Amino acid sequence: MPFHYGSAKPDTAEQLMRSRYSAYFFRLVDYLVSTTHPDTREPNLKQLLDDSIHQPNWRFLTILGTAKGGKDDKTGKVEFVAEYFIDGQPHELHERSRFKRYKGAWKYFDGKG
Repeated sequence: MPFHYGSAKPDTAEQLMRSRYSAYFFRLVDYLVSTTHPDTREPNLKQLLDDSIHQPNWRFLTILGTAKGGKDDKTGKVEFVAEYFIDGQPHELHERSRFKRYKGAWKYFDGKG
């Protein structure tokens, strides 16, 4: 929660990944927008999230691995599986997310890692 309220910043890409998962869980759209890298942020991202954020019910996050993304790195990757339900049906999101620093802070770049 310190990341969500702006009282601290993630030191690693994995910390940002975990905080973004929590933001989806708690439906913190503004945090998700602000932690998306400006180079890949869709202009209508806030509206897209507002329209879809209440659909999934997030259940569990498993971090499968990381590459770089440490305190002294400029880029990093985090592979994860996020489990969720939509209309009572279970689903999984398996992604290899890329993260890049922007003005010193970690930002989600894309899921093409």
